[in-house]
Amino acid sequence: MSDTDLELGIVGLGSIGGNLAKQAVEEDIRVVGLDTEERPELDDAGVEVHDADQYDVLVEELDAPRLVYLSLPAGSLIDEELDQMLDAFEEGDVVMDGGNSFWRDSVRREERAWEEGVYFLDTGTSGGPPRAQEGACFMVGGREEGYERAEPVLDALSVEGGLLHVGPPGSGHFVKLVHNGIEFGMLQSIAEGVELLEAGQFDVDMADVFHNWSNGAVIESWLVELMEKGLRKEDQQSDVPDFDDIPNYVEDTGEVNWLVSEAYKGETPIPVISTSVTELFKSRGNQRHAYKAIALMRHGFGTHPFGEDEHIRQERLGGRVGNEPRHELRDDEDVDPVGPLADEGED
Repeated sequence: MSDTDLELGIVGLGSIGGNLAKQAVEEDIRVVGLDTEERPELDDAGVEVHDADQYDVLVEELDAPRLVYLSLPAGSLIDEELDQMLDAFEEGDVVMDGGNSFWRDSVRREERAWEEGVYFLDTGTSGGPPRAQEGACFMVGGREEGYERAEPVLDALSVEGGLLHVGPPGSGHFVKLVHNGIEFGMLQSIAEGVELLEAGQFDVDMADVFHNWSNGAVIESWLVELMEKGLRKEDQQSDVPDFDDIPNYVEDTGEVNWLVSEAYKGETPIPVISTSVTELFKSRGNQRHAYKAIALMRHGFGTHPFGEDEHIRQERLGGRVGNEPRHELRDDEDVDPVGPLADEGED
């Protein structure tokens, strides 16, 4: 489905952006990338890597109308980069935000870009680093003309059936936000199953159980498959710790909190998703098999870290930029643990 005349700029060549770049080159798409670090493995793969913020290079190297994909953390960084891009880009160019930005922020950014005649597509991207290299899933919001310019490249980089123009600006990131909420609910239900298996009277081989569930069972899914691979340390899960050594602390970037907040405002009941977010908070004070299971699956599909990560914590606190005042959150060390550990040390 690729075309040798296709070109793509990618800003941010980490695990997602870098793997998309590799896949694009394999699809005969010319890739010009910007990153804060040297990426020799991408140079070797045929990606043209330049220093970050050199948007004049993208203007010089890519033919108009240009197509550029942002693979950056949500938050004010997107606004900063967009301002620089709009100073350099020309009318008709297309900017895609492939991160987990808040959809209302994306609506505002689209309005800002369109003032300069630049298309802004909120491009929800699912599948994590593995699917970024094998075929991702894209949920795109934005003006029809902008989407049509991006469609050939996104079609080449997506799995069959994995490309959708959802609708107007903001809709792509909104649908991706709902997707992430569903993901949290699925993770929690599988994790509770692990808790039941561990607490049961039978000494079952958990990896064998998940292998069985991956073959014809109603609950067959990629997450179930990732549990088996993580327990067996197979494929991309070969570097994971032993299950009992996985920290219970489950890190996240906080976007599902936004979904719960939106649901409460609209009086839309989402008990499973709301509970899954609460359980995530509880993981930061408990030692339970369920949280280890969630951490194992999240590492499998997104290479999310085991235990605490300061960079992700900062994205969680600052990923949503506008629209309403944010409460000043306490540092984690000031938050009392929830659950059984909260009672330790008491008489």
